[in-house]
Amino acid sequence: MKGFLDCLSKVDDALASTSGPWFFDYADHPTMMDFIYVSHVERMLASAAFWKGLNLRSDTYRGQFPALNAWLDAFEKREAYLAFKSDYYTHVMDIPPQYGPGCDGGFEDNRLPYQMSIKGKDGKSWDLPLSFDDALQPLYRGPPLPLCVLKAAEIAGDNGNVGAEGTSYENADQEKMAEACRQMAGWKLASNGQNVAKFASRGGPEGAKNRRKGFGAELADPYALPDDQIRPYVDTALQHVCGALLAQGGPSAHESALAEMKAGLHEKIGKDKGRDVASALCYLRDRTGVPRDLPLAATRQLRAHLNAAIDILY
Repeated sequence: MKGFLDCLSKVDDALASTSGPWFFDYADHPTMMDFIYVSHVERMLASAAFWKGLNLRSDTYRGQFPALNAWLDAFEKREAYLAFKSDYYTHVMDIPPQYGPGCDGGFEDNRLPYQMSIKGKDGKSWDLPLSFDDALQPLYRGPPLPLCVLKAAEIAGDNGNVGAEGTSYENADQEKMAEACRQMAGWKLASNGQNVAKFASRGGPEGAKNRRKGFGAELADPYALPDDQIRPYVDTALQHVCGALLAQGGPSAHESALAEMKAGLHEKIGKDKGRDVASALCYLRDRTGVPRDLPLAATRQLRAHLNAAIDILY
């Protein structure tokens, strides 16, 4: 780990040598050098946390590598970066087939907790009620959602401007933000609901049985067919999840929507289909990618609401 941290010190020194946050200071925007490098640093952040227990965005390492973290903060304040910024889960699932398996070992006190958090198995990161922010993957050092969504929800950034770029959202109205994140996930699900249900149904007992080619990525099975026997039930379940995500009116309205989701799942999906539908929802949850499907702030809401439905069906 010493060699790795020494290398990061050199990168930090190079960034600190310019007048702005970027590798070159002849412009007040990132250049190709920044764009090429940031995708690798993203993978590095995820790998270091997951396999080594090293959180380079923590306060400790923000102090040790201030220029590197200022560079990442500057990227995160740009809406365009949100369109291609991934989350740690997506990275650690797609890194092994690209670069080979990760090697555990490093800061052991943190490694297992970080792995549990990244894979949603800590009972917090993918479960309701969600915390406002994510300690391992900070959400609000820039716009967490597209600016049009923030403007529609009338969410002001820390500079006081509604739906603004170039500012953090760490002090934004937490209830408004949670509702906007839920609703973005709900809009995306509702916009393509039938196809999402078809995809999720691959996770049923009669789905994904026609794989014709193996892939290095653990969760990749692009040739799989859905389980058509449970597909209507999966569609029904996703409609109830969508209803909870789209609830308006603050925390009390959301709690009522969750209660309605629970009642609806019990009423519409019999015990004989419950586990099969839950399996399909697990399939969807584990294959929801960032940023392909949603930004992380909305994805964590979708994953958590899917988990709430899974718990009811099981």
